[in-house]
Amino acid sequence: MEITNSPLPFKISCLIFVTNTKGENLLIKRNKSPNKGCWSPIGGKLNMHLGESPYECARRETQEEINLKLKDEDLNCFGYISEKSYEGAGHWLMFLFKSKVHLETIPQTIDEGSFNFFSRSEIDKLSIPETDKMLLWPYYDSHSNGFIGIRANCNPKNQLELTEEISLL
Repeated sequence: MEITNSPLPFKISCLIFVTNTKGENLLIKRNKSPNKGCWSPIGGKLNMHLGESPYECARRETQEEINLKLKDEDLNCFGYISEKSYEGAGHWLMFLFKSKVHLETIPQTIDEGSFNFFSRSEIDKLSIPETDKMLLWPYYDSHSNGFIGIRANCNPKNQLELTEEISLL
């Protein structure tokens, strides 16, 4: 595939998958873009101007959004997804983390959205971003105990093109 230069902004983010002891996933119904009105794992953008690492970002976002204070060893980085031209608005590099610490109560609503726990089968029936249905959740299912690296061309003019750059189970 030919790589072309694009004037789109590049953002780095983390998604953190938090479960309760029943194995249900905590999701936020987003009040803000991207993915406004959809259910997603918690997370956010790295403070690149501060030199924040993906682990620091995952810990900060978890504390800010659900008031759960984690250490590096409480997180398992199980992959990354590099999305080119997501919604035609930007390029994203997302680090995927699984929390080893469970949360038992639903966090309070914040300005970014409200929370709830869902079984994995319930998630497939929710309003979630299309790329999450095709990309994020299937790879969570297959690699959350391993490691996966995905390159996704999200060009709106073409069908989603996926390349597995690394896969460890």
